Amino acid sequence: MLYYLFRFLEQFGIPGSHMWGYVSFRALLALIVALIISTWFGEKFIKYLKGKQITETQRDAKIDPFGVKKIGVPSMGGIIIIVSILVPVLLLGRMRNIYLILMVITTVWLGFLGGLDDYIKIFRHNKEGLPGRFKIVGQISIGLIVGLILWLSPDAKVNENLAIVKQNGQEVVVKHNPEPVKSLKTTIPFVKSHNLDYARIMGFCGKYKVAAGWVLFVIMTILVVTAVSNGANLNDGMDGMCAGNSAIIGVALGIFAYVSSHIEYAAYLNIMYIPGSQELVVFLCAFIGALIGFLWYNAYPAQVFMGDTGSLTIGGIIGVCAVIIHKELMLPILCGIFFVESLSVIVQVYYAKWGTRHGVKQRVFKRAPLHDTFRTQDETLDPDTKYLFKKPKGAIHESKITIRFWIVTIILAALTIITLKMR
Repeated sequence: MLYYLFRFLEQFGIPGSHMWGYVSFRALLALIVALIISTWFGEKFIKYLKGKQITETQRDAKIDPFGVKKIGVPSMGGIIIIVSILVPVLLLGRMRNIYLILMVITTVWLGFLGGLDDYIKIFRHNKEGLPGRFKIVGQISIGLIVGLILWLSPDAKVNENLAIVKQNGQEVVVKHNPEPVKSLKTTIPFVKSHNLDYARIMGFCGKYKVAAGWVLFVIMTILVVTAVSNGANLNDGMDGMCAGNSAIIGVALGIFAYVSSHIEYAAYLNIMYIPGSQELVVFLCAFIGALIGFLWYNAYPAQVFMGDTGSLTIGGIIGVCAVIIHKELMLPILCGIFFVESLSVIVQVYYAKWGTRHGVKQRVFKRAPLHDTFRTQDETLDPDTKYLFKKPKGAIHESKITIRFWIVTIILAALTIITLKMR
């Protein structure tokens, strides 16, 4: 809203109004506003939650090996994150931008889905929350909506072929396609001058390969959104863990969105130029600011938990943003922590079921998701159960585990960014 106001005032020569045309100015302002809102509103909201005794029974029952009691810590803190994202975005973003609209829809949709799950856990005293099938349907639905809009919207276009060449001793950007087009290509890490083309994969469909390619793209979008949102949800098991990891991932995505929206940087890095994706930088800066502000209260020992309201929303935002900028194939690296957490649960469950069928009590890890195995004391393990991996010996303090996971995410984010030059 403020963007359009100041762009209007610019016509009358109002000093400073031209600054609102710079995405860097609006992005940094969005980060600051989100940070202020999350810290100010967070304090008010936490007091409200405590007053209403809105705590999660499942969290209350958790035992900390170092004796830190977390009983009575309010949940549904994800509302703080959502409000802190939406307010600066609505104030500072160009709301006619199709990509920004998709990000707002994703935030509200998954925020509602996660909030419904938290509501059942807290107010219905059902630790299982929303049945898994309904949660999956909600995640699939938003993936389907995003995929179809990117397919059908005339504003969602890219310029696939850019190059920097020397003309008269100067470097200039050459467009092999003069106009942006609908594209089914996505960036492959470590491989220069080659992109994955969904239409080419569906080449066996003959003259219908483009339509089949879009169907495959929509399916891929659904898988990405569902996988990343579930991964973020599993990662939200320690104070500050998910918020810190997601803020780091948000920085990497913000860099990708910025270079993708800048024609010269896109040509230099040999990636697709995506007109309009600069508005994602504004959104992602608000996302980062909201998460950092939330850490003020969520860092160990936590004064509030984000709940599924926050974790599902965070994962969905990351997944949708990556799809929009055609970087979804980089998520296994960038979101490596989320995928390892998800994989640890899958392996643990299937290994235990296989052992049950053969009459053996067995586990791969001491606990799952993976972060739980690091804070599990050996004395609490079942002596009749066979564990494939029992390391580390003893429990590591929660704050140390969280910071180490942040460090790993920083390394993965840096590796993801430099893949643009390692191609």
